[in-house]
Amino acid sequence: MDGSAIYTVSALTEALRETLEGAFPFVWVRGQVVNLARPQSGHLYFSLRDEESSLAAVWFRGQQRESESFDPLTGEVYADGPKPGPAASLENGQELICAGRLRLYAPRGIYQLVVEVVRKAGLGRLHEEFERLSRRLADLGYFAPDRKRPLPENPSRVAVITAPTAAALQDFLRIAQSRGTGAAIRIHPSPVQGEAAPSRLIAALEGVIAQGWAEVVVFLRGGGSLEDLWAFNDEGLARAIFSSPLPVLAGIGHEVDVTLADLTADVRAATPSHAAQILWPAREELERRLRDLTAGLLRTGARSLARREEFLARLARDLD
Repeated sequence: MDGSAIYTVSALTEALRETLEGAFPFVWVRGQVVNLARPQSGHLYFSLRDEESSLAAVWFRGQQRESESFDPLTGEVYADGPKPGPAASLENGQELICAGRLRLYAPRGIYQLVVEVVRKAGLGRLHEEFERLSRRLADLGYFAPDRKRPLPENPSRVAVITAPTAAALQDFLRIAQSRGTGAAIRIHPSPVQGEAAPSRLIAALEGVIAQGWAEVVVFLRGGGSLEDLWAFNDEGLARAIFSSPLPVLAGIGHEVDVTLADLTADVRAATPSHAAQILWPAREELERRLRDLTAGLLRTGARSLARREEFLARLARDLD
């Protein structure tokens, strides 16, 4: 055997390191998170896995960002301000796109991905699907302004479809108590997130229509990511809203969140709290209207009485 072909472990490892790191100075890798570990150092250790292989990864604390002002995958600047970084919400089972550099870790003789950028893999596909569905429903006339119906003024019977424990519902009810002349509100429970949510939301709307009680239907959900709000981008739910014989008000997410349910509904509120403000006028406004009407009635009555007094006085003069 030629002695020159015999490497020491360190020499071979160094040769492999130079080859590996030179060939892949920066790479993008898609995979599912497994074996996530969060030691006290703040570094994150995990593996990215697909059907056939697994890749060790480390995300050092110094590379983790508490917030991000733009999408590192697309370069899009977030219009509603910085969003929380993905490190805190990282968990096993997530499908990610990770970017970084490959490093051969000599003490263990393994190679790993040193992560610098993390993005949820599904977001790009969801954006594309939203655009596709939006164009399709727009072509069908779902979003046409001329088919939108006005909401009843100061309604007294309102059906609300939402998760009964949601903070969005509490905000809506709190505002509702201080506005209008009093209304009965029926809550129709439904999950507002997850795979089962679209069918449950549709069933809740069908239940409201079948009861024949409500004057208007309100969908409520707090803010969230595109994934969190995806149930409201279901084509079947948009079709049910479009076909509803009752006017529909959508109070979904924050002002910057736009779903197909928002676009199909007769009226879209910026937030769940705003939905209550749209439905019922402020009590102060109603009191002002009442004062104005009362004053107008008194003025009209006084003018009418003055005309009659003048008429009677003229008759009295004629009799003289």
